[in-house]
Amino acid sequence: MTGEIATGEIAIDQSRLDRLYERIAADVAAQKYPGAAVAMARDGKVIASKVFGTARLARDNQPAVPADEKTLWLLYSQTKPITSCALLLLAERGGLNLHFPVAHYVPEFSRHGKEAVTAFHLLTHQAGFPDKIVSEAAWEDHQLLRQEVSDFDLAFLPGSKVHYHSYAAHWVQAVLIEAITGQDFRQFIRGEIIEPLGLKDMFVGVPVSEHKRLAGSYYCEGDGLTASPHLHSAEFDSTAFHNSGMPGAGGYATARDVALFYQMLLGLGQLNGRRVLSPRMVQYATRNHTGDRNDEFFGSPMHRGLGVHLRGRTATIRGLSSIAHADVYGHGGVGTSYSFADPQTGVSFTYITNSRLPEPGHGKRLDEIMTMAQAAVML
Repeated sequence: MTGEIATGEIAIDQSRLDRLYERIAADVAAQKYPGAAVAMARDGKVIASKVFGTARLARDNQPAVPADEKTLWLLYSQTKPITSCALLLLAERGGLNLHFPVAHYVPEFSRHGKEAVTAFHLLTHQAGFPDKIVSEAAWEDHQLLRQEVSDFDLAFLPGSKVHYHSYAAHWVQAVLIEAITGQDFRQFIRGEIIEPLGLKDMFVGVPVSEHKRLAGSYYCEGDGLTASPHLHSAEFDSTAFHNSGMPGAGGYATARDVALFYQMLLGLGQLNGRRVLSPRMVQYATRNHTGDRNDEFFGSPMHRGLGVHLRGRTATIRGLSSIAHADVYGHGGVGTSYSFADPQTGVSFTYITNSRLPEPGHGKRLDEIMTMAQAAVML
């Protein structure tokens, strides 16, 4: 196909989108990942989307399940901005001071020297306990969860380093949400963010009625540059995990709904007339709060906002495309996916797969695919 999709003064080059689709289809055919979904949105609407390949591989006498528009993909760390949105909401309602100690709201959290940790530290990956985890029992027993996060000890002083917190900071965010609201964090996120935005295909904690729609979780070994078998990732594909709504890694959604979530941010807190955040809060959250300081997990700057990170002006950036404008922001999921939102064009884009590709292959393909998506937007 040729031509352009007109969206106000911005146009999307269909031939360039088709080239992107061909690239993803070729990756699936080459067994880089079983399946994928992409979506591009602007002006509060999805303007392009496509699914590819297989949602679930054949396993244990169960046949393979093809991917379709209703498939719910595991977001991994793309869950983080959704969970963090709840803290932003509580802050603007006056229930949470982002720069006041977490221990003010959860007194026992002060244990082991954590009395200075703030929500700002949690949101910007500066809290000081990047490698901590909670037990599976705490996924449902939230009194136990509160005790376990309170027992975290520090690897570095809060604010002294930027170091990606894969799980720990967002479990603390969940406890903070519950301490302030008296609600299960999953219920609060659904009732105050997801449902008001009309995102019917996004879940932090998936009800059993929707489990049949879930894509599987797989991973590859090797370097990610050549095809290798997709191995089932049981730790991210069980009923307990699906239900948990793991706040830093357990969300599920369609690519379309993730792209629309970012349209809310581009709309300064509003999506199609439905407001969940104020413009000032979104502007504050999508500011670069860590400058060009290295994130010690990635070994490069990540330009952390509050829940998202920004492209910034460094030579390269993980996941957001080297050619993106400095103000572009988004987030990724381990070895699988990334989303971006571009304030300059109003375009958001989501790319999700269902098998974790190792490095250096994952980083290479992210920059290539996100660059192809950026190149499809005609200013």
